[in-house]
Amino acid sequence: MASNYRPRRTRGGSINKKPVSSSPKSGKSRRPKSKNSVFGRYAVYIWVGIILVAVAYIGLFYYFFVSPYSFRWKAIYGEPEYPEGYNVRGIDISHYQNNIKWEKLRNASLNNDPVRFIIIKATEGSNLFDDDFNDNFFQAKENDFIRGAYHFFVPGVDATLQANFYLHQVHLVPGDLPPVLDIEKTGNLTKLQLQKDVKKWLDIVEKKYGVKPILYTSYKFKKDYLNDSVFNKYPYWIAHYYINKLEYKGDWVMWQHTDCGKVDGIKGFVDCNIFNGTVQDLEAFTIQEKEEELQEEEIEES
Repeated sequence: MASNYRPRRTRGGSINKKPVSSSPKSGKSRRPKSKNSVFGRYAVYIWVGIILVAVAYIGLFYYFFVSPYSFRWKAIYGEPEYPEGYNVRGIDISHYQNNIKWEKLRNASLNNDPVRFIIIKATEGSNLFDDDFNDNFFQAKENDFIRGAYHFFVPGVDATLQANFYLHQVHLVPGDLPPVLDIEKTGNLTKLQLQKDVKKWLDIVEKKYGVKPILYTSYKFKKDYLNDSVFNKYPYWIAHYYINKLEYKGDWVMWQHTDCGKVDGIKGFVDCNIFNGTVQDLEAFTIQEKEEELQEEEIEES
């Protein structure tokens, strides 16, 4: 086909030629290597690596977060597990279990065993008083539960002030459980400082009531920070969750085995405990009337 193009003359008379594109030296231009081709060559290895990492991650997650707490998953999403071989059961409460229906709790059971005792949070540090303590403490007695009261220890706050604050707010009577010290944190104290302060609290409160206070802490905390033999003479309330058999080999009086318990009269979860003995042992473990008090009562009656 003929072209209609005609060269156009410039003012100088020269012909303005159509530019011609230069061709490469070789017949074909060389394309740069594609990154996809590089990854394609190692795609199998990359996918195998990803799968192995995923499997390892799932295994570690199960080992550290699922397996040790399988009882917790069951308790949250199903029925809580209750250790077998024990039938003296109780709970511990604070203001977190508000609006308790005591008429229902009075007849409640745990694993078909009646609730025998209730331990109630009273104080924390040197100035924090549980808002519901007075009502909970009164209602527990009114509804025929064996009751107790605990102090949450705050490391770094003067132990004498903490002990005196507890004694000022809590007035235990015969038939109540011994006073309880809840120790879970170290704060900025060294191990020796912590042990010294805990012992000071225990000594002050023991002098007041004439009985050794109950020492509440976790299995691991006791091994790490309260493993001195001086603490072995105190009744031990062990907190060790989500296991079907207690691993602690020492003496203990109570075991808090779950924080996901369910009981009639309390909405939501509640801590559940077992007493290491019979109902008669539990009654004998309570604060007893002193001889002089019994003598005074006899004189008044006569």
